[in-house]
Amino acid sequence: MLRSSQPLTGPNRKRCREDEVLLGTVLDEGERGFIIDTRSAQAAKQARMTGGGTEPKSSYPQWRRLHRPLERGRPLQESFIKLVDACNDTTINMDRWLNRLESCRWLSHVKAALSTACLAAQCMDREEANVLVHGAEGTDTTLLVTALAQVILDPSCRTLVGFQGLLEREWIEAGHPFHLRCAHSAYSHARLKQEAPLFLLFLDCVWQLSRQFPFSLEFSERLLLTLFDNAYASAYGTFLCSNEKERQENTHSLWAWLSQPGERKKYLNPLYSPNALVIWPSVEPQSIQLWQGLFFRWIRSSQYLDEASAEIQRLVEGS
Repeated sequence: MLRSSQPLTGPNRKRCREDEVLLGTVLDEGERGFIIDTRSAQAAKQARMTGGGTEPKSSYPQWRRLHRPLERGRPLQESFIKLVDACNDTTINMDRWLNRLESCRWLSHVKAALSTACLAAQCMDREEANVLVHGAEGTDTTLLVTALAQVILDPSCRTLVGFQGLLEREWIEAGHPFHLRCAHSAYSHARLKQEAPLFLLFLDCVWQLSRQFPFSLEFSERLLLTLFDNAYASAYGTFLCSNEKERQENTHSLWAWLSQPGERKKYLNPLYSPNALVIWPSVEPQSIQLWQGLFFRWIRSSQYLDEASAEIQRLVEGS
């Protein structure tokens, strides 16, 4: 699996021989690969006017391009804001709640992200093909798809250490601009142009996987909630800066704290049983659920969930 930003073909359909050779070396003679573009065909076409675009089919004959559009900007942020507003409104009745949940379209974004990740995973696992994923800059929806596909395909990415490595590799080192995307939150009155909860969408999708496969992930929901918190406000700089130089010079690592034995135990899934198989999530509407542990955490006590988790831990240790 490869990832990149968009090709800079521009309105004149310029070619890049080095890029063509590079992608050509990935495939053996007779093999085919898939390019998954996380923009719509129309958006990719419009990008030519600002220097971007798509790969010319004639220059990449062994590659098949598939468009799977995913939101990455203002529409995604507005969806997040509408969902949080609806979750915090305790005065609405059932019909209005369901209407607002549908109108915010957050679960549709979750479904779209999981569906695209499954497509990438299927191309690799069932077609035994190489896959290149890209969007515009290659630092937003591109990373969302490649990271999710690896959790689906690779059991090592479902361990606590492996998941940490995945985040480092596919989000932090790959250059996701956390400082811009997570500048505020759904509660802020500011509406920054570059703000969008891409990382939250990824965490939500991983939660969906953990709910559908409760024994296959070594880490618990608590880790996902902690990562969300630290993406928006943290004493550590792992998710607060926009490049590696800033993190190393000005901040401390969240991983160093989480790796302490006393802390690490808090984030483990007591029901974990290593699963070497690919986990294929259902993306049917009935299978995608609202992440109540996150979106209801400020209006509903987690006491009973915490007690249930402690009881599960006790039973597992006792057996």
